Amino acid sequence: MPSQTNIEGKRVGDRPNILLISADQWRGDCLSAVGHSSVRTPAVDALAREGVLFRRHYAGAAPCSPARATLYTGLYQMNHRVCRNGSPLDARFDNLALAARRVGYDPTLFGYTDTAPDPRTMDPGDPHLTTYEGVLPGFSVRQLLPEHEKPWLSWLRSRGHRDADTRDIHVPVGADFGEISNAAPAYSKDETQTAFLAGEFIRWVGEQDEPWFAHVSFLRPHPPFSVPEPYNRMFSASDGPDFARAKTFDLEKSLHPYLAYAMPGVGKGGFIHGARGPVGDWSSSDLAAIRAIYYGMIAEVDAQLGRIWQALKETDDWDNTLIIFTSDHAEMAGDHWTLGKGGFFDGSYHIPLVIRDPRATSTGLQVDHFTSAADIFPTLCDRLDIDPSNHVDGSSLLPFINGESSDGSRDAAFWEFDFRDISGGGAERHFGLRSSECNLAVVRDERFKYVHFAGLPPLLFDLQQDPMELVNRAEDRDYLPVRLAYAEKLLSLRARHLDQTLAFTELTESGPVSIRSAF
Repeated sequence: MPSQTNIEGKRVGDRPNILLISADQWRGDCLSAVGHSSVRTPAVDALAREGVLFRRHYAGAAPCSPARATLYTGLYQMNHRVCRNGSPLDARFDNLALAARRVGYDPTLFGYTDTAPDPRTMDPGDPHLTTYEGVLPGFSVRQLLPEHEKPWLSWLRSRGHRDADTRDIHVPVGADFGEISNAAPAYSKDETQTAFLAGEFIRWVGEQDEPWFAHVSFLRPHPPFSVPEPYNRMFSASDGPDFARAKTFDLEKSLHPYLAYAMPGVGKGGFIHGARGPVGDWSSSDLAAIRAIYYGMIAEVDAQLGRIWQALKETDDWDNTLIIFTSDHAEMAGDHWTLGKGGFFDGSYHIPLVIRDPRATSTGLQVDHFTSAADIFPTLCDRLDIDPSNHVDGSSLLPFINGESSDGSRDAAFWEFDFRDISGGGAERHFGLRSSECNLAVVRDERFKYVHFAGLPPLLFDLQQDPMELVNRAEDRDYLPVRLAYAEKLLSLRARHLDQTLAFTELTESGPVSIRSAF
């Protein structure tokens, strides 16, 4: 591999370093660079000034495992078939780590990928088959940090926090279990999970003398909602835009049978450590207080991103590192009277994306075209001159990064959500549907948003008249032509993206002919 030596004697390869950063559950509107009324993100903003900010970037699915399957493989859920946390990722699919390994990188993980392995390739008694928190094939692991956070807890104990035995450490000092409190937990801003993982990555970078590929996958701002000083009091309950929601919880869930089923089942314990009961019991002021803590958690992650940027500059890696910052999915944060992710509302799927390519000549660009998490893998393949080994649904964003127009840009966002319950059968019994009918697909452009359910009534929102998605126009006679047009648009999209791996290959008298560019 050709290389040269910089003034410090460190070899710099012709290929760039690759740094893929994901921050779990970060909303796309929570960046000061896009004009959020309260949140300030100086580190992400600084990256955007040297790169490209994609303002209309959307996850391909939710929750974590389906969303990350799209991010890593470039496939829509309709093709990768990771339907929920615990759905195995088919071993036949290519992904960004395997592809990078083919051209000489050793992709290295800091954090987690939430990838359930294909059980057909493993022994029945393998313990990896008891969790969805596996590692994406192709990655070497430097520092694993799954949701139980045990590596971080052990690190805290080494720093004198003798009581850091369980995730109870997230309960704010002086607060009761389950209490919404913006008091600080026992650990400091330099001892968060984010700080721990950032430190491990920074140490590793100092050991490298060849072009590297790292994926730093932060847990935060994923709940439980708790954050140390000074971020815990950085925002108040009055900060932020108006919530996008109906007047009451009951009015909200009456919009559609899916909401009537799903909303009462969202539990408090997934958001405030030790809380019990349904989220629907929390008041408007409770949700506002939680959102303020969520904003503080975003500020904490942003501060650690700034620490990483500085470290890359100090190690002379900044000018040879392609950085991708994004999230897997977003967070409702009180919109539509709920928290978490899933369903069909924009709040769960609109996520940030900033890409800085040191080779690009244009900087500080903001792209208003719709883009998808499925675009990350093909973008990396395009940049590194790699052919994916199978069909992909995404498109390279390299033209945007280079300040050019893209003929393949989307005219709408598309995502999917599968609410089947394979092990428990709850949704299937409630609706009287087969598991394969417990899903929805969304096509959303600037004017309309159409939600198609396989086994339930559809939804149609006029986003110009109803930006908060409160009025279903699907049965409105005046909107029936719109509903038909968007149903056809969704059907055409799905037809175009059926697996094309061998569809672009033909056996001829001269042998197989393939159109690789069609991918």
